[in-house]
Amino acid sequence: MTDLYSVIVRPLVTEKSNRQSSKGQYVFVVRNDATRTVVKDALETLFEVTVARVNIVNAPAKRGRRGRSRRLVVRRAAFKKAIITLAEGSKPLEIFEGVQ
Repeated sequence: MTDLYSVIVRPLVTEKSNRQSSKGQYVFVVRNDATRTVVKDALETLFEVTVARVNIVNAPAKRGRRGRSRRLVVRRAAFKKAIITLAEGSKPLEIFEGVQ
């Protein structure tokens, strides 16, 4: 995996991630084959910040039901997310500015 631009899929914006962003932590959905060092290198290259810590979490697939009769069973795919902690003194990420 040499293309650092394809490592980060999208930012994950939830209520919890909004609270974490005030502490300098940001959450991203990353590729399933991404490692901590690759995610760190990608973020430092793309956003020009200093990353202090990277935590990787594998979110499992979940099953649910849709429709009135509850007969349609759907499956949400599994994904991998990275919780990024920026170093002290780093500027906040612009991609999360204005998200409430």
